[in-house]
Amino acid sequence: MTLTFYTNPMSRGQIVRWMLEEVGVPYDPVILDYATTMKAPDYLAINPMGKVPAIVHNGTIVTECAAICAYLADAFPAANLAPPAQARGAYYRWLFFAAGPLEAAITNNAMGFVLPEGRERTAGYGSLDDVLNTLEQAVSGEAWICGDQFTAADVYVGSQIDWGLSFGTVPERPAFTAYAERLRARPAYQRQKEIDGALIAAMQNQG
Repeated sequence: MTLTFYTNPMSRGQIVRWMLEEVGVPYDPVILDYATTMKAPDYLAINPMGKVPAIVHNGTIVTECAAICAYLADAFPAANLAPPAQARGAYYRWLFFAAGPLEAAITNNAMGFVLPEGRERTAGYGSLDDVLNTLEQAVSGEAWICGDQFTAADVYVGSQIDWGLSFGTVPERPAFTAYAERLRARPAYQRQKEIDGALIAAMQNQG
């Protein structure tokens, strides 16, 4: 089994590293630089977008964080990071919600993009308030986003909330902060932060 993980510690690659740590199988990390190796022909053959993260598992290329998380959950079922096939309604719903409406709404807001009045339906997500209120309901319980089972959806949705709270793009609501605290207590989350934190420190020292 070969599993290669292409990343940069100052990127969304942190999401996939967390997922890999949850899966608990060996992987080979390859650290790419934004200005050089990420745009080199060898990597563009893997991801023509020239961005990270990406994985190559036994010859299969997967890009996009949500897709990678879902793929890894299926590729390594022993980790129990996906519900049974017949019970994946909420699982797929929140993975795609976070990859679509949530990320679009938060990014547009952070960039100062304001939807023209009356064009909310055209954007797909309606409004930032609609998105955040929907997300708040999804994580208001005391368990995980799909119920009692922690899944890849928690890794992906949870990363969006965790980052948003850290950088001020997601408001400090009790449901969000409580959910984030549950996520931060996971050993795999802590391992990811330790690994990527050390890599970031080394890069800054070199600079």
